[in-house]
Amino acid sequence: MDNSISSSDTGGRNVTLIGALVNFILIGLKLAAGIFGKSNALIADAVHSISDLFTDVVVLIGIWRGRRPPDERHPFGHGRIEALFTAVVGISLVGTALYLGFGAAKDIYLRQESHPNILAIIGAGVSIILKEMLYRYTMLAGRRMKSQLVVANAWHHRSDALSSVAVLTGVALAQVKPSWHIFDAFAALLVSFLILKVGFDIMGNTFRELSDTAPNPETMDSIQQCALGTEGVMEIHDLRVRTSGGLHQIEIHIVVDASLTVMEGHGIAKAVEACLIKDIDDVGRAIVHVDPA
Repeated sequence: MDNSISSSDTGGRNVTLIGALVNFILIGLKLAAGIFGKSNALIADAVHSISDLFTDVVVLIGIWRGRRPPDERHPFGHGRIEALFTAVVGISLVGTALYLGFGAAKDIYLRQESHPNILAIIGAGVSIILKEMLYRYTMLAGRRMKSQLVVANAWHHRSDALSSVAVLTGVALAQVKPSWHIFDAFAALLVSFLILKVGFDIMGNTFRELSDTAPNPETMDSIQQCALGTEGVMEIHDLRVRTSGGLHQIEIHIVVDASLTVMEGHGIAKAVEACLIKDIDDVGRAIVHVDPA
């Protein structure tokens, strides 16, 4: 059994390790800047980075398990394992959002005062730059290796960058007018809503994959047009598409002239298969059944 991983999968592992290192550095930076800069929102943002570090570990395990080739016990591959780990990333985002949102709402209700200073602004600014760079780098790797898990982790980085933008806004307003210190808590509350949305989006996409939901109508139409446009195909039926590990698994029946030989019918089926793999994005496998007219 071959348990090796491809170069693209190695790239996904490497980008995740780099992300873990950056997150580890940012945890210390944000905590220090939040404590000495007197910013509750930045301290909350540091907690978010701790959740980022956790998800980096989840992604590494998911890539290792989910990108294994098919074997006797898993003839369709291990793509669903990757989907499960993607769901864990989404759940961790939702949990982080609820934690931050509850703390911010509590500070607003109790009128908890904080008076952030210039250190908080510097900490938030550095975080925005590093996390946005990490988002773009990770997203590029995720799209290259067609991994929803790595893409989800990229959005985890983006949510951290957005949260730092909210922190920076709140801290800057408090600098303009000290009586606006409560905006620091409102910034933390906005952070929680941003993270919550990303988490639910990721969980929704994962649920659709695990429940074998068909792709969007545009993709289904493209598949039909590709098959019908192949010479020798008279009509199609029983088109079924599911997603596993971010790749489409297509099964389609084509109708051909009943007078054709088996070899000729097989040739048309291979032509349809080639068209689907070439023209449709993210196709992992295409199974074409041949029916006589």
